[in-house]
Amino acid sequence: MFYRYHDSPIGRLLLAADETGLQQLLMDIDDKPWHIGEHWRSAADELDEVCRQLDEYFTGRRQRFDLPLAPQGTAFQQAVWQALQTIPFGQTSSYSALAAEIARPKAVRAVGAANGANPIAIIIPCHRVIGRDGSLTGYAGGLPRKALLLKLEGTQLPEQRLLSI
Repeated sequence: MFYRYHDSPIGRLLLAADETGLQQLLMDIDDKPWHIGEHWRSAADELDEVCRQLDEYFTGRRQRFDLPLAPQGTAFQQAVWQALQTIPFGQTSSYSALAAEIARPKAVRAVGAANGANPIAIIIPCHRVIGRDGSLTGYAGGLPRKALLLKLEGTQLPEQRLLSI
């Protein structure tokens, strides 16, 4: 596994990939220390394309990522993460809509848990999931980051939803 740190407008990110693709994109969060695996090694140029595409996203020049992804998770989590990738740039969905999309309409809480376990934040856009009422509910990276990402994408939310963060 190759890893690299990358500075971004939402803080320092940890990127980790192997030959199959990107496995992790983690944000610097106080209560969740990063774990660098015993056999991981610092990337040379293996993660340059990920960094380039992230920089383009943060400067508004990219709306869709084109990278090989290899997130590790259960079949259910994989289904949720696939569904997340269908939410268009600048738009949002709800946990119940995602549950319906993966043909598990009663699994709303499980969808929320899978969303929270997303190991490739931003690129698998879990920040685009909001409450059915339009509220900015849960985000592992923190609600201020979620609001910033949605604002960066030009997402139209009720103004008080973004200002109350």
